[in-house]
Amino acid sequence: MKLFDVYPLFDITPVKAKGCRLWDSNGNKYLDLYGGHAVISIGHSHPHYVEKISTQLSQIGFYSNSVQNPLQTELAEKLGKLSGCPDYQLFLCNSGAEANENAIKLASFVTGKKKIVSYKKGFHGRTSAAVAITDNPKIIAPVNETDNAIILPFNDIQATEKALKKGDVAAVIIEGIQGIGGINIPKKNFLSELKSLTEKYEALLILDEIQSGYGRSGEFFAFQHSNVKPDLITIAKGMGNGFPIGGVLIKPQIEPWYGMLGTTFGGNHLACAAAIAVLDVMQDEKLVKNSKTVGNYLMEKLSGISDKYEVRGRGLMIGLEFTSPIKLLRQKLLFDFGIFTGVSGQNIIRLLPPLNITIQEADQFLTAFKKALKEVAE
Repeated sequence: MKLFDVYPLFDITPVKAKGCRLWDSNGNKYLDLYGGHAVISIGHSHPHYVEKISTQLSQIGFYSNSVQNPLQTELAEKLGKLSGCPDYQLFLCNSGAEANENAIKLASFVTGKKKIVSYKKGFHGRTSAAVAITDNPKIIAPVNETDNAIILPFNDIQATEKALKKGDVAAVIIEGIQGIGGINIPKKNFLSELKSLTEKYEALLILDEIQSGYGRSGEFFAFQHSNVKPDLITIAKGMGNGFPIGGVLIKPQIEPWYGMLGTTFGGNHLACAAAIAVLDVMQDEKLVKNSKTVGNYLMEKLSGISDKYEVRGRGLMIGLEFTSPIKLLRQKLLFDFGIFTGVSGQNIIRLLPPLNITIQEADQFLTAFKKALKEVAE
């Protein structure tokens, strides 16, 4: 049997990882400025994380959600405290797409409405309802197409109110910071205006914090750069540091009923152990603060290197938008300097390193970046 060939692959086989470093099967060492799509939050193979999962596996790795699992309660309590959202309820699932699917379903249950507003360049997942509100026609199959998806220009409050006025919108969903779309930040008052409009027209506000959450922006959630309290918050990626887990934070006014949501694997013992370890390390090592400190340092230094790109972002969620394609630059960084970076479209490099990256590691990247820029220009 062959693998279904849907991923363009670099000819690199990582076999070991530690902190912000990777080693491949040929013994080459890399600096990870991408974190496997912003998934690695506390660093690769953190000893507390490894110990927590190993110990849990030796006890019980899985049982269904038909029995008590105290790890779920511990996770909810620690997440509420560290995130600043202790009054929310937590539903656990397995991925970001699944988190958004459940948030959309909840909004429809609560409001009795069908339509969902999202925004251009947004990405919310590849499952049916989530992909329908994702702004990428290439990945929307005919079965996913629906009149219930309303995709509007980013930061356009007038277009949003026009859609909401019709009275059939269940929710507005927006990323705290657009990731795949190119590190686009909602304008200053946009989230607060959205919250006012959704309340006025009896819809819910969903903050998709799957990539921008868990300290990535220099706050626990990117929406916390404003004073908004969303109705629903979706999380995944950095939540498990590589172990598949996702969740929905649900405002206290939404009352559950048995069978309203469900999952086979969501909130299993191993996943909870991984997620608890992540929160432990984030708190003990002050990684949200480190994200802000090192992120600000990187953006300041990058802004002074060249006028060939625009720097934007918050914390360790940074985009460099060039005026020309960056394929050669990214390949040079990877193969000549041993540095993983991300990409958005043809012109944007994304930096999404583990939150424990040091100033020294940031300097290593900056030195290599300057050299790579010069070599590409020659």
